[in-house]
Amino acid sequence: MHARELVASVEAGRVPAVALIVGSERFFVDRALAALRQAVVGETAGFNEDTFEGKGGSAARILDAVRTLPMLASQRLVRVRGVDALAAAELDKLADYIEHPFDTCCLVLIAEALDGRTKLAKRAGKLGCVVEAAPIKPQDLREFLHDEAKRRKVRIEPQAVAALVDAVGNDLPALDDALERLGLFVGEQGAIDVAAVETCVARVRVESIWALVDAVGLRDRRTALRAAASLLADREPPLRILAMLARQLRMVGRMQAALAAGVPPQEATRLAGAPPFKARELSTAARRFEPKLLSRAFSVLAETDLALKGSKRPAEVVLEGAILDLTC
Repeated sequence: MHARELVASVEAGRVPAVALIVGSERFFVDRALAALRQAVVGETAGFNEDTFEGKGGSAARILDAVRTLPMLASQRLVRVRGVDALAAAELDKLADYIEHPFDTCCLVLIAEALDGRTKLAKRAGKLGCVVEAAPIKPQDLREFLHDEAKRRKVRIEPQAVAALVDAVGNDLPALDDALERLGLFVGEQGAIDVAAVETCVARVRVESIWALVDAVGLRDRRTALRAAASLLADREPPLRILAMLARQLRMVGRMQAALAAGVPPQEATRLAGAPPFKARELSTAARRFEPKLLSRAFSVLAETDLALKGSKRPAEVVLEGAILDLTC
């Protein structure tokens, strides 16, 4: 099951004895943990929860905590972070436990990735206690936002979904925060429309990103550097700026392909993954970028991504070098 399904199940009163949460999306991991913590220990957290780290950990210590009877509650919560760092023999002991777990404890095992060949992974899969927390796919963002709006007892219009993603990107905590503000703005049973998004969600980052895209297309180095500086001043991490730039340029590429195939601008904009009100500027960007320039831009972005993740140079310097390269 997905972490979102686990949260719904827990909120409906069905708390699992064991949950193996696997994935790198911290938003889903943290939400699942918060739901389990509230349901299992609530206000008795100080008495009834333990947290262990997998690296250098011992299954015996973990299971001792699992077997400890709860105080003033019906269950305890035991969390093991980085369970994939446990030695194979220790994982096997946990695998044996989850076959017959205690009903007085909820054991939560957390890993960014877990070898599917391990005894624990196989047994957890067979028992149905694996919870997925992988990063959300772009095509699933629409469903995610509709579901999150429903949780807050509001509706979100399709164009507002596109506007929100355009303003915030696919950063789930940022989207969640924006939806919280929008929900308070429109009120219970209200509808979130584009006007609400434009009122409540700052669009500085998006405008700066489009300014950066336009400047790259025109090879206007000064404007491009100024747009990047604006984003950095807004405390955007260089790696996220790079990701947003890549996202916008992918839109430009899809827009080029659609327009070349004779698709009308409004429909081409939809196919490119942008909201309808972006049709004019996206069409302009598509005309401005020569295919060779766009191809080269993606190569530069790929090299910069590697440099930001592995270079010892300051990230801002790496980003500035990429912009200089893109506008030469």
